[in-house]
Amino acid sequence: MHGGILIGLLASMVNIAVHATIMGPVSWSAHRMLRGAQRAHAHVRLVLVMIATVTVLMVAHLIEIGIWGLFYVALDVAPKQVDAFYFAFVNYTTLGYGDIVPVEYWRVLGPFTAMNGVLLFGWSTAVIFDVLRKVQPERPR
Repeated sequence: MHGGILIGLLASMVNIAVHATIMGPVSWSAHRMLRGAQRAHAHVRLVLVMIATVTVLMVAHLIEIGIWGLFYVALDVAPKQVDAFYFAFVNYTTLGYGDIVPVEYWRVLGPFTAMNGVLLFGWSTAVIFDVLRKVQPERPR
């Protein structure tokens, strides 16, 4: 089990690094695009920025799921007939169909994958909220 915890921490740290690498430019770009928006075009620009932001975040999550899938393949975590990407996707999203069970030694990687997914989805949600917050007009106090 200790090996599973160490591998789970390593895979999580790799995914956190990927997420951080993508989040910085996404947030910076979104704020830059919205900063100069004229009032008449602010709504259209917001829609376009949100579409781009959420699309990039979805791609980031797919990359992170792929990283978990690579760990699963390298360690032979999933049964042979199972697609490791699908198995990682189900764990990362905490969907948990239960139709696949990891090999016993590596079973702690499933919850690690789910914990990593929940944290990174929360981080993505915070970025989306931050972008939306930046567009709201200032209210007088």
